[in-house]
Amino acid sequence: MKTQVAIIGAGPSGLLLGQILARHGIDAVIVEKHTGDYVLGRVRAGIIEAVTQKVLEDAGAADRMKREGIVHDGTQILVANKVHHINFRELTGKTVMIYGQTEITRDLMDARAAAGLKTIYEAEVLAIDGFDGAYPEVVFRKDGQVHRLACDYVAGCDGFHGASRRAVPRERISQHERVYPFGWLGLLADVPPVSHELIYVNHPDGFALCSMRSATRSRNYLQVGLHEKTDDWSDDRFWDELERRLGPAFRGNVKRGPSLEKSIAPLRSFVAEPMRFGRLFLAGDAAHIVPPTGAKGLNLAASDIHYLSEGLIRHYRDKSDALLDAYSERALARIWKAERFSWWMTQMLHTFPESSSFERKMQQAELEYTLSSRAASTALAENYVGLPF
Repeated sequence: MKTQVAIIGAGPSGLLLGQILARHGIDAVIVEKHTGDYVLGRVRAGIIEAVTQKVLEDAGAADRMKREGIVHDGTQILVANKVHHINFRELTGKTVMIYGQTEITRDLMDARAAAGLKTIYEAEVLAIDGFDGAYPEVVFRKDGQVHRLACDYVAGCDGFHGASRRAVPRERISQHERVYPFGWLGLLADVPPVSHELIYVNHPDGFALCSMRSATRSRNYLQVGLHEKTDDWSDDRFWDELERRLGPAFRGNVKRGPSLEKSIAPLRSFVAEPMRFGRLFLAGDAAHIVPPTGAKGLNLAASDIHYLSEGLIRHYRDKSDALLDAYSERALARIWKAERFSWWMTQMLHTFPESSSFERKMQQAELEYTLSSRAASTALAENYVGLPF
């Protein structure tokens, strides 16, 4: 089996890369460990930056998003029962789109199927051979048989626990990590959102976030300790605690309903660098993780794919490797800015159990300055709506 670009992982980053390459006449085969239904079953965030919307448009996969997505002009931050509004449109001239990552994945899968492009599901990658040479191969097992996919380049889009980063010798990669002492308990329910915009809540007993997937489906979060289990949280306990942290400003807006999905996600900041190893490129969660506070995970993956697809298109069209050679540097420059913003939002809005009284006072001062200064609010808004490529 042979292709020009072997893509490992059929999540949004791998599917987006495959879609962009196909539109430029570049052959790509996607190898995915799980079934398509499993991939679609992952519940993820859905705040889409303006630049990510443009990438999806250029890939020909944005029609449904433009019809069904919800444009948000700003967001709300609740501190000490006082609501502060950050108006993105007024401060930056830009907005964000609410459209679930699952829906983006579905749109990209449908576009790939309609074009007759090849995705191999339920295929476990065993090795990535020869990526330091001219003839790399992806070795995978499918239906008990071992296959080899020869290619010019390999794009590792298979997530934090995938095979791509593990294929790189440990001494060739630097890994930077911050693990946070809490997680997010998320509950998805078919109830109207608490507000027409997201609400970020700073509360002494822990952060909360009221988000949405549509006008009739909500996803809300509570900061919880790492020792907590979802079985300890009945739906009623979750709704009670959410109302308590929202306080008088919003608790009357809460519409309760049975959970469709409930899970606890630990929070971490992680970056692996560089992101190129010979003819193997890492992209998306394979190379970096951000805490969800800044809404950057999917958007960073899209920016990686923007840079990587530019390099591959230039290589095949113009016989120039300049952008491929610059891929890691270009991607990491934007990644570290998004890591900083996500870390900053997390530090500012969460309750850290180990914080000293000085650190708590600094957090309070940071919040007060950010929410009272137009310049500081603009900096928050600029990062939230997405820095330019």
